[in-house]
Amino acid sequence: MWRVRRAAVACGVCQSLVKHNSGIKGTLPFQKLHLVSRSIYNSRHPTLKLQRPQLRTSFQQFSSLTNLPLRKLKLSPIKYGYQPHRNFWPARLAARLLKLRYIILGSAVGGGYTAKKTFDEWKDMIPDLSDYKWIVPDFVWEIDEYIDLEKIRKALPNSEDLAKLAPDLDKIVESLSLLKDFFTTGSPGETAFRATDHGSESDKHYKKVSDKEKIDQLQEELLHTQLKYQRILERLEKENKELRKLVLQKDDKGIHHRKLKKSLIDMYSEVLDVLSDYDASYNTQDHLPRVVVVGDQSAGKTSVLEMIAQARIFPRGSGEMMTRSPVKVTLSEGPHHVALFKDSSREFDLTKEEDLAALRHEIELRMRKNVKEGCTVSPETISLNVKGPGLQRMVLVDLPGVINTVTAGMAPDTKETIFSISKAYMQNPNAIILCIQDGSVDAERSIVTDLVSQMDPHGRRTIFVLTKVDLAEKNVASPSRIQQIIEGKLFPMKALGYFAVVTGKGNSSESIEAIREYEEEFFQNSKLLKTSMLKAHQVTTRNLSLAVSDCFWKMVRESVEQQADSFKATRFNLETEWKNNYPRLRELDRNELFEKAKNEILDEVISLSQVTPKHWEEILQQSLWERVSTHVIENIYLPAAQTMNSGTFNTTVDIKLKQWTDKQLPNKAVEVAWETLQEEFSRFMTEPKGKEHDDIFDKLKEAVKEESIKRHKWNDFAEDSLRVIQHNALEDRSISDKQQWDAAIYFMEEALQARLKDTENAIENMIGPDWKKRWLYWKNRTQEQGVHNETKNELEKMLKCSEEHPAYLASDEITTVRKNLESRGVEVDPSLIKDTWHQVYRRHFLKTALNHCNLCRRGFYYYQRHFVDSELECNDVVLFWRIQRMLAITANTLRQQLTNTEVRRLEKNVKEVLEDFAEDGEKKMKLLTGKRVQLAEDLKKVREIQEKLDAFIEALHQEK
Repeated sequence: MWRVRRAAVACGVCQSLVKHNSGIKGTLPFQKLHLVSRSIYNSRHPTLKLQRPQLRTSFQQFSSLTNLPLRKLKLSPIKYGYQPHRNFWPARLAARLLKLRYIILGSAVGGGYTAKKTFDEWKDMIPDLSDYKWIVPDFVWEIDEYIDLEKIRKALPNSEDLAKLAPDLDKIVESLSLLKDFFTTGSPGETAFRATDHGSESDKHYKKVSDKEKIDQLQEELLHTQLKYQRILERLEKENKELRKLVLQKDDKGIHHRKLKKSLIDMYSEVLDVLSDYDASYNTQDHLPRVVVVGDQSAGKTSVLEMIAQARIFPRGSGEMMTRSPVKVTLSEGPHHVALFKDSSREFDLTKEEDLAALRHEIELRMRKNVKEGCTVSPETISLNVKGPGLQRMVLVDLPGVINTVTAGMAPDTKETIFSISKAYMQNPNAIILCIQDGSVDAERSIVTDLVSQMDPHGRRTIFVLTKVDLAEKNVASPSRIQQIIEGKLFPMKALGYFAVVTGKGNSSESIEAIREYEEEFFQNSKLLKTSMLKAHQVTTRNLSLAVSDCFWKMVRESVEQQADSFKATRFNLETEWKNNYPRLRELDRNELFEKAKNEILDEVISLSQVTPKHWEEILQQSLWERVSTHVIENIYLPAAQTMNSGTFNTTVDIKLKQWTDKQLPNKAVEVAWETLQEEFSRFMTEPKGKEHDDIFDKLKEAVKEESIKRHKWNDFAEDSLRVIQHNALEDRSISDKQQWDAAIYFMEEALQARLKDTENAIENMIGPDWKKRWLYWKNRTQEQGVHNETKNELEKMLKCSEEHPAYLASDEITTVRKNLESRGVEVDPSLIKDTWHQVYRRHFLKTALNHCNLCRRGFYYYQRHFVDSELECNDVVLFWRIQRMLAITANTLRQQLTNTEVRRLEKNVKEVLEDFAEDGEKKMKLLTGKRVQLAEDLKKVREIQEKLDAFIEALHQEK
């Protein structure tokens, strides 16, 4: 039995050895470990209050020997005469441990093979990305050649410097534990504190005061630490901005030649620009987010925007209204700090004061241009893009300041117009309202807060900004009032966040950098931060711009897809309406229709050059004779025909023709030619083209025709050259052949018959209907017509007695006629007798001239002999031949001028008019109208908006 006991004791010793030797190999110095690490490494260290359960050893955790069944102990029987065999348990245990190495080795080999196989399978599943190396710009692989990364790494603070800047956490924890023990009643810490307090009441008061000083010291240390971190962050961001600027500049110089995609904010701004021009006639409203900046007049809206844009870009004035129309500012990141308008390619360098002044002047001019006569503000939006390194990407809309009273020089409806513009932008459920409140004036005088609370009563999309906090802290007697404003306790308005900013010292010449330094310096020394009235993230325009940008993009991601779906539905409705109303017509918008009409008009102008010379000369000669025939008959032929002999007739004719040619004839001829060109141009423009004619172009063609004719001026030298040609033509009296003689007689007969017909009509209107018309058509003469008829009959009797009576009545003849009429009971006036005589004698003379014209048909032979030994004189035929020849020569000259010069000049004028109309959107809207045009315009805009929205959403998802 004693041997069995000894064996059991030996087994226990071995087990204890195994337990002590199978733990962690090697130990670390306990004193070098962190407080938390010491508690994990040794849970029974005396410094710890909480006792952890003892950790199991690695042998107990991972060894499989604990699961093996223990063999029964076999004791050899005692044989007398020799030494008994002993079973040594440690040796058997070691043998089992040696078997364990083979299990571990096999597991390692198998696991390694399995891991390699799994790795190969994953590697085969990964696609070959060698073909997509072009996605990464080339300058990324060569960035170390342009940027000294080692220099940047050395410039960054190391871990030791950051550790020095970090607060002493152990000291803070110790101080807070002391404060906790001090303020916690009945705790063990308080008992110990009281046990060591053997002083008087004055010592206790001294310790309380010292603890308060410690708290103040800790708060100041925390504030300084935050400021240090803020400075380090700003320095790092500044270096990052410089690096990004360098990369973007290298990109602009063409390090890689691929076409860069537009930035997200530029794509979004284009969508807003298209939406601003879209007429939502299908109840599709613009609900896309943008930051709407509202505030009272002179509250600092523009200054806050300039601080966010990092440039003084807006016009400024002392107390007067400067923002007269909404200004949409799109902020985006770029290598250079520049600004440009949507409809202009000029870039304004915002780092140069000259360009800044020019930009402010341009904005002011555009505002005044948008404001209509009799108004003070305008709802038309000015679109401006500002790019620069480090700018936060967003879209802001600066609205006119809200006013309380309409002052002198303003339109009476200015206040209501500003309210309506502000409400129109704020009623967008996805618009972020940046409410600007002047901190230097009493909060009760604010108007904009009530307006904002009406549009966003729950404050889900409103950010409140208190400006001029430096003046507010200086002037306000109670600083807690500023805290009440910032926390929204002084207004019924609710907001997502509250911010306090400083926008400078009130000097308009201050730079953005100077204002920022002044703002940081003010908040470092401000009691608002030291007394915890304001938090660090609630101050400075930089924190404000970061918060607004985050809120803006969050709102964009939440609402843009819903807006895209609404435009898809609108597009479907428009396409369905077009298919039902215009199934065989292409969807041409106003610009496309204008281009089509432009081509038609130019084709019609070219058709003028294809008019035959014969047609030009015929219509010119006919039009010119119609214009001058009255003058020729009344002022040249009739006065000359009253003479008694041929010499006087020819002399009178030559004098009057010379006067006519020098003064009137060339001008009349040019007018006729210009009118003929207009008529032919109008005929080509207005004549129907059959089935291809589209009446939608009629108004446009008429406007182009009128404007082109208005701009066209005939060549000034044409009259001088034409005068010489006409004078030479009229000087010629030689009729070469009988054919020309007969043509002159025919021309004379036509002219005289036309005048005779006109004279007959005039006499008929004067005396009324004859007896046949009175009986057939039941018409009667008036009393005046009866008097004219009696006078005519009396004058005709006098002409029968003297057929060669001169053209004028003598006074005694007038008296004789009047007395004869009075004897028959007809009272007449001498002027009535003269008027009647003019028409009666004119008819008599024209009939006589026609008879003489018939006699002259056989007078060509006498003409060749100069009417010698002949009673027949045909000088009037020669006159009409001269007139006819002058008309033919003039028509030929004008035709040449038309085809060689004026048609081309008219075509040039038409092109200029079309180009001017193409640039004038309002003109096109007036001239190209109708349901078809409007439907095509809406369909085009909706498609454009949807395409831009889809591209923006795709880019937004890729950025995620």
